[in-house]
Amino acid sequence: MERKFVAKLDNWKNDPARKPLVISGARQVGKTHTMLSYGKESYKNTVYINLEGNTDAQAIFERDLNPERIIRELSAYSGQSIFPTDTLIVFDEIQACERTLTSLKYFCENAPQYHIMAAGSLLGVAIKREKYSFPVGKVDMMTMFPMDFEEFLWAIDKAPMTQLIRESFDGFSPLSLHDTALDLYKLYLVIGGMPEAVLKYIATQDFNFVVAAQKSINDSYIADMAKYATPHETTRIKAAWDSLPAQLSKENRKFQYKAIKSGARAYDYETPLDWMTSAGIINKCVRITEGKLPLVAYADNDSFKIYMMDTGLLCSKFGIAANVIMSGVPSFDGFKGALAENYICQCLVTNGIIPFYWASPGKAELDFAFQDQQGNIVPLEAKSADNVKSKSLNRFVELYKPEYAIRVSAKNFGYENGIKSVPLYAVFCVMP
Repeated sequence: MERKFVAKLDNWKNDPARKPLVISGARQVGKTHTMLSYGKESYKNTVYINLEGNTDAQAIFERDLNPERIIRELSAYSGQSIFPTDTLIVFDEIQACERTLTSLKYFCENAPQYHIMAAGSLLGVAIKREKYSFPVGKVDMMTMFPMDFEEFLWAIDKAPMTQLIRESFDGFSPLSLHDTALDLYKLYLVIGGMPEAVLKYIATQDFNFVVAAQKSINDSYIADMAKYATPHETTRIKAAWDSLPAQLSKENRKFQYKAIKSGARAYDYETPLDWMTSAGIINKCVRITEGKLPLVAYADNDSFKIYMMDTGLLCSKFGIAANVIMSGVPSFDGFKGALAENYICQCLVTNGIIPFYWASPGKAELDFAFQDQQGNIVPLEAKSADNVKSKSLNRFVELYKPEYAIRVSAKNFGYENGIKSVPLYAVFCVMP
């Protein structure tokens, strides 16, 4: 399946100032497959070392961190010759061996001719928990996310639709296949962007297989909690994880500790939330008190919303059947807004945008706000249907007078009174 991430790898490979590359991201978003596929397409050979539970490979780094010795032993261990520039060296699950992580500093300083990629599903967790010495400034960093809606359309052989959507977005002209695109958006909500779930759908066209794949992924996250945390921490992480349906079901989706359990305090659950953020399985959206530059200066870190990093996993965790979303069951209307918000947050984060939400001392609350690369503050109102009344958006515009605003809804493209109407299926076009 085609991934946009490959273009980033091309840029890295061709950069004269290239450093060893560390790829982070949640488990099963496609890191290993993408690295190995890229090695096959772009190098003469690939040496792949999975460090999790691999004591023989880990021992190579125990003696010293001399790059040339390590290269000789990796070559002997893998049974392959390692050539500068022509061989891709892949260290997978690098969080399992701190010495391998540290060695990247010495490869950067003393052997930059070797092309090295490293990945770790729980690298952020390991660094915080084990106090690993991270080679700051000596590695390039990238984060990989689930497939976005555009990649999903490529995978299901709907690439021409992505071109039409981008053309309409660029000119803010109505898309003639608007209803078809909305149906595909609903399909994406159900399946999500985890490669395994997408492949199951392509192979079977059966949502039962998709749900089984999603459940397996969600279960693997729970297994990671038990593996990389103390029993006490695991209990709290799982409690916070299990509270997400209740958090998103509220009309005001601000995270509330009492939704975890009665009497729960922020002090007790800050670490569990940090764990889930570091593992990449949730996205955090912090409140801002003012729509002024820089937004981070006006962040109220005690007030935030939590979204899951993939809508398909969310639907599986909530037990939302595919037909409920695809056919628009009326009883589901109350949760459609939460699902749309989760999807939009996912899109923004994937595109490198740091999302905030704004709430005034009164009742006004804007779903998202972010900074673009031109220094503009961009307010974004999320609507799950075609009702576009936006008192909060209007209030934000009145107070802070942004260059433009975005309203995401089920309505077609349009641009009026400084508000860009972006259909739900086109949020992948919104860039920082």
